[in-house]
Amino acid sequence: MKISISTPDEKQIKQSNFESWGTWECGISDFPWSYDSRETCFILEGHAVITTPWEKVEIQKNNLVIFPEGLTCTWNITKPIRKYYKFG
Repeated sequence: MKISISTPDEKQIKQSNFESWGTWECGISDFPWSYDSRETCFILEGHAVITTPWEKVEIQKNNLVIFPEGLTCTWNITKPIRKYYKFG
């Protein structure tokens, strides 16, 4: 159960329709989180380290991130983060 991270190019970003997704933001903090369904998000700004039992990944501006259903992790937000997101 791994987190998928990619960095889409400008053309992919324009075609993605991210603006129609929900928006979420959070300041510097640490918290546990679990995913009842798959979440796809596009990071607009900020930086976070996500730790799972299997891996530690860093996410930042312009990353497209997919969190799989059933994932349990800890978020460590080191720079205030803002993202577009959708579930399913």
